[in-house]
Amino acid sequence: MRKRVRAGALAAAMAVLAGTAAGCDSVGSDTTQDGKNSAAPSAPASSADTGPGTVALPAELTGQRLDWGACEAPVKAYGSYAERPGRQWRCATLKAPLDYGDPTGETIGIALIRSVAKEPDRRIGSLLFNFGGPGGSGVAALPGAAKGYATLHQRYDLVGFDPRGVAESSAVVCRDDKETAKSLALDFTPDTPREEKAYIEDSAAFGAGCAEKSGRVLPHVGTVSAARDMDLIRQVLGDDKLHYLGFSYGTELGGVYAHVFPRNTGRLVLDAVVDPSADYVAHSRNQARGFQRALDNYFTSRGIAAADGTARVTKLLRELDREPLPADGGRKLTQSLAVTGIIMPLYSEDNWKYLTSALEAAENGDGTQLLLMADSYNNLDEKGRYGTQDHSQRAISCADAKGRVTADEVRSRHLADFTGVSPVFGPYLAWDLAGWCADWPVPGASDTPEVSAKGAAPILVVGTTGDPATPYEGARRMADELGAGVGVLVTNKGEGHGAYGSGSCVTRIVDGYLLDGKVPADGTTCTS
Repeated sequence: MRKRVRAGALAAAMAVLAGTAAGCDSVGSDTTQDGKNSAAPSAPASSADTGPGTVALPAELTGQRLDWGACEAPVKAYGSYAERPGRQWRCATLKAPLDYGDPTGETIGIALIRSVAKEPDRRIGSLLFNFGGPGGSGVAALPGAAKGYATLHQRYDLVGFDPRGVAESSAVVCRDDKETAKSLALDFTPDTPREEKAYIEDSAAFGAGCAEKSGRVLPHVGTVSAARDMDLIRQVLGDDKLHYLGFSYGTELGGVYAHVFPRNTGRLVLDAVVDPSADYVAHSRNQARGFQRALDNYFTSRGIAAADGTARVTKLLRELDREPLPADGGRKLTQSLAVTGIIMPLYSEDNWKYLTSALEAAENGDGTQLLLMADSYNNLDEKGRYGTQDHSQRAISCADAKGRVTADEVRSRHLADFTGVSPVFGPYLAWDLAGWCADWPVPGASDTPEVSAKGAAPILVVGTTGDPATPYEGARRMADELGAGVGVLVTNKGEGHGAYGSGSCVTRIVDGYLLDGKVPADGTTCTS
């Protein structure tokens, strides 16, 4: 898990488990017969907001014309290769400053993908997506997810992007596949000095590898820079305001954007919300609570007392710590990989059945199903290659967060506390505090993200009560920190990471807001 706050991984993962192929959906068309782009901007590019920390950009960047063309290369997404997007999808590269402190200096390419509105006469503008991570590729994810946004696609150009340091936007790369496999074989909840030494040394080696292989971009991949990229995208696409749908980490990115560019916010929706008040330690503790809550709800739904189910899982994990289980292909399911495998199906109630099957198989001596789920979460594809989303995620997270925790502090201050919050996930996430940003070559920017957005348009903040990765409490705090009259909380009573598309109530409210500007009452509640 490695402190991932992620949305959008489930479709590919469950396709692996179900034995089906994950691919792209064809939605709409944005090209004429001669292949030229058929959409014209709805408004001229506007000047940047002069909100907190903004910088003036040269006209050669704000006035650049994008060369939209065919999306030729297959894109790597969540451990499997997606099909080439069809003709309705066009790709381009935006030039942005590598360092916004030097806006006339070196530039970096930001990869974009777009399909224009199906009803151009009623077009509202562009709708920019971020599916989470951090480190998730919007270029890879949007074509496959677009079927779920068919209603929005009638009047919006759907636009995805790879944030800086991700995938086609100068991806951070830190180690090769062999080194990744060796790392994943380690014990992520070390019990002996030898295991602890190996764990900490591996984390430090990861940071050193990032500095060696990606040192040029590593200091410039933080969320504030990504938010500034979003505003440059807005200007170059010709939109007066940014319309945005962000999930999971994308909610933090959206909140930061609203803080830096409050007067440029259009219709923003934040779903599966990261708690902006949580620092480095509190963020991990929140996740321990959220995943344990989801596991408890899973057991309860199956007529098993939560305490009894948790005891069953912790017993299995103790046994795996002593002796890994055999799995197909001569591989082994370790304790750490089992925790990752258990996490994977908790993201969606629709996939809890896979957890039932996998746990039963493991208790009967076969670790194959849990290992498959862990492989998908770890971005391992069918050819035995690991993706770099984890590299990007860690680089962005450590560039953002000041928090640094030693192994001594884990043992003396955090391990017992986290274990009390979650006997299953707490030890893993407590040790992750020491491993995540250990000896990171770039200092963190702040303790917590700044999301206050006085003067911004209303922003919908959607929280799900059973969300495992971004617990519901964070949605209330995001709405509060955005400010009175800005943050509008919508509560979804249900399970899973993200609410849009999973129930008619939330989907209807979000569509009404994005398409017609209808702002619901703060505190509106839906039942999935």
